[in-house]
Amino acid sequence: MNTLHDLKKLTAFFPVSATTMPVLFLGHGSPMNGIEENQFTKGFQNISKTLPKPTAILCISAHWYTKGTKVTAMQIPKTIHDFGGFPQELYQQQYPAKGSPELALETQSILHPTPVELDHDWGLDHGTWTVLKHLFPKADIPVIQLSIDYSQNTRYHFELAQQLRSLRNRGVLIVGSGNIIHNLRLIDWKNFNKDNYGYDWAIEAHETINQYLLEGNYNPLINYEKQSKAFQLAIPSPDHYLPLLYALGLQQKNETVQLFNDKLLAGSLSMTSLKIS
Repeated sequence: MNTLHDLKKLTAFFPVSATTMPVLFLGHGSPMNGIEENQFTKGFQNISKTLPKPTAILCISAHWYTKGTKVTAMQIPKTIHDFGGFPQELYQQQYPAKGSPELALETQSILHPTPVELDHDWGLDHGTWTVLKHLFPKADIPVIQLSIDYSQNTRYHFELAQQLRSLRNRGVLIVGSGNIIHNLRLIDWKNFNKDNYGYDWAIEAHETINQYLLEGNYNPLINYEKQSKAFQLAIPSPDHYLPLLYALGLQQKNETVQLFNDKLLAGSLSMTSLKIS
């Protein structure tokens, strides 16, 4: 944003609202949630009924993991099928939401002096569209994605999110999409459909993390690498975990965390999601 004209133009697109939009973190789980009806997709549908209609959506997905920070800036983002070995029906799914070059520019401006590249190649990956299709099935709300810079530490991401808080007062719904407990190597496929099933270490990590979330004690979550062995097994890599820190960084004073879809899956995963409002 270089001129007063640019500022007025962007303010026209996203005027200040009396309503502060909630923030979501969604445990997106398997890409199959994009076409299945199950307890978790019903959880997404139910939480959507509690949301004001956004003017736009900004999503931080575990599946756009880049060197440096990027934001999608195209008019029409493509639906990305970034997975393999699934039924053909899943690859035929489209989420035809428009993009928002205006919100991309606004995001770039808000995050200055952090360099943010305007991207015209990515689109909406499955961390975004498989959940948004349950929240907003008409795909009638513009969507952009903000990438996760893998070269930065956890506190950087938490603090970068804090800079985005003003968007919540301009009708923008900000969504982090990942999984808090996400150890694919240790999945118990034989018990994949067993309800709320987790290994002992997953149960320990789940209970401890939930306690920190509900207490608002975020330092141990930011410094998860210094926590117990259960944390290390729960979060073997940061990609699916960092979207949670973006959601937490967006929390404002006197807001609370509401958990939903709060179950373990297949021994080594959690579908825990949260709404901040």
